Amino acid sequence: MWFRFLSFLGLQLGAGLLGWEWAAYPGALAGVVLAGIFWMLLDAVRGLRVMRWLRTGEAAQAPHMQGWWGEITDRTRRWLRQTQQKMLDAETRLQEFLAAIQASPNGVVLLDAQGRIEWCNHIAAEHFGFDAQRDLQQLIGNLVRDPAFAAYYAEPDPSRGTFMHGRGGTASRPVRLSVHLHPYGDGRRLLLSRDVTAVEQAEAMRRDFVANVSHEIRTPLTVMSGFVETMQSLPLDEGQRERYLGFMAQQAQRMQTLVSDLLTLSSIEGSPAPSTSEWIVLRDLLAQCAREAEALSGMVTAGNNKVHALRFGPMPEGSIAGASSELLSALSNLVSNAVRYTPAGGRIDVRWQPLPDGRAEFSVKDTGPGIAAEHLPRLTERFYRVDPSRSRETGGTGLGLAIVKHVVQRHGAELRIESIQGQGSRFAIVFPASRLRGSVLQVASISERNTI
Repeated sequence: MWFRFLSFLGLQLGAGLLGWEWAAYPGALAGVVLAGIFWMLLDAVRGLRVMRWLRTGEAAQAPHMQGWWGEITDRTRRWLRQTQQKMLDAETRLQEFLAAIQASPNGVVLLDAQGRIEWCNHIAAEHFGFDAQRDLQQLIGNLVRDPAFAAYYAEPDPSRGTFMHGRGGTASRPVRLSVHLHPYGDGRRLLLSRDVTAVEQAEAMRRDFVANVSHEIRTPLTVMSGFVETMQSLPLDEGQRERYLGFMAQQAQRMQTLVSDLLTLSSIEGSPAPSTSEWIVLRDLLAQCAREAEALSGMVTAGNNKVHALRFGPMPEGSIAGASSELLSALSNLVSNAVRYTPAGGRIDVRWQPLPDGRAEFSVKDTGPGIAAEHLPRLTERFYRVDPSRSRETGGTGLGLAIVKHVVQRHGAELRIESIQGQGSRFAIVFPASRLRGSVLQVASISERNTI
């Protein structure tokens, strides 16, 4: 400021002295006036340069000047740089915030005061079926026509939300969404959506499981209670008592089998993944499976003139990695199912065979009644039965294939089911090569057994 004032006085003094030398007092006055005009024009030019630069707003294009205008320019340039940096930081934080919302497993939609879409993440676009870019500034009510959503949007209650059908579902597996609206800002609203399909299915499975277990246990308990009451209230001879006690033992065994299968399934689901360092000899595993199948076949066909033709072979060498009890349970369940549902005189073939890609397949093929195609996708569901009355007659609990499915998944294997109604069924487990070792491709002598 002082430099500017002193330079102005110095210019006028110099011009006045030159004018005095040239024309005395009039010359000095003219020199002072001309110096003032020149100073003002020069100052105006410098001011116009600053104004032109301010209109562009680019800090890098600031003019380099001295004095007052130079200081104004420097301060303005520093202020612009700080402002630009703050804007850049704010934009970076905004993008990071939007990226975080974009990564959310839940849908997020920002609505203005009129209900138009200001922003949404990809999950919300999938849930509601609109385009994240094309449908910006569109009214949410025009895009989401679900009656439950429309009623909730008209009278939103953030504390309870609502449920609606989502996009992308099928008739067998409809998508269910939980939706909440939250007000914020000046009349704006935050729309949150969450896919609760799996939660609702798990809850339905839990209800079905409890109902099925209750039903399975109630039936034998009712039978046993009836026999106990009969034995307590009526005089029975020794033959009748033996007959009733036999029925009671049969129902007790049925409940014991059910509880055993439930404990097995619970143990499998709650235990760590099977180790890949525990090796089981295949020959021993299949031999034990064969013994159990023979014993069961003898009980199922007792009193019949015809027996099952059970064929186990060829028997493999080598070992398989996994949990011995789980593998035995899975293999035995497949064989026992074939024994139970194959009529006396039918044939059951149990084979272990290597595959060209290094894997191996354990298969059970029977000549039973077969299974209709519509039942095949649901066979591994808990308590699912194609024929409930026949299943209970043969002693099945409805949990065998559910146990097989879990064991197969835990060992990285694959369950294959083929069946033609009236011709029989084939169940197979394909084990990965990583769980096999030794001379798995070699086979011993074929063992064929006819059981009584």
